[in-house]
This record gives sequence, structure tokens and C-alpha cells, in this order.
Amino acid sequence: MGRLCYEIRTMTREDIFQKLTVLMRTTFDDAALAPTMRTTSDDVAEWDSANHVLLMVAVEAEFGVRFEPEEITAPQDVGELVDLIAGKLG
Repeated sequence: MGRLCYEIRTMTREDIFQKLTVLMRTTFDDAALAPTMRTTSDDVAEWDSANHVLLMVAVEAEFGVRFEPEEITAPQDVGELVDLIAGKLG
């Protein structure tokens, strides 16, 4: 358990982005989804408010972080979400 926690806490932005891509593909049920750091909810048909909440819950579980209510809607694109996760991992 300690090693897994250490590995998560030492992830690069690219590592976070890769894991986030997998979570997005699963949440939005789109195996071909290829987000970039600039991808927004407007770019993904299935990225509505309900699926956004599901994505954020999945992110919390995958990365072992917790978001404050105002942080859930703060990221404007995938890059900002990666930054938010990275900040939580410290």
C-alpha cells in the first residue's frame, strides 16, 4: 500500500494525463476518445453535467484525492484538470 501511494504521489503531468484519458474513455463510453490538454466538455458529446460528476468521482478514486465542491466545476479543460490533480498529489 505504501509503495502504491508513493507511485501515485510521484506521477508526472503526462502520467496523470494518460490515466485521465483512460478514465474519460470509460466514463464517456468512447474507446476512441483522444483528448488533448485543451479538450473541453464542448468537444466531447457525452461530457454533460452528470458525466462530469461521474468523471470527477472516478478521478478521486483512481488518484486517491478529494475535491472541494468548488473544485469540481473549476477546470475549463483537460489541462486544468491535470493541473488540479497534480496539485492534489503535491
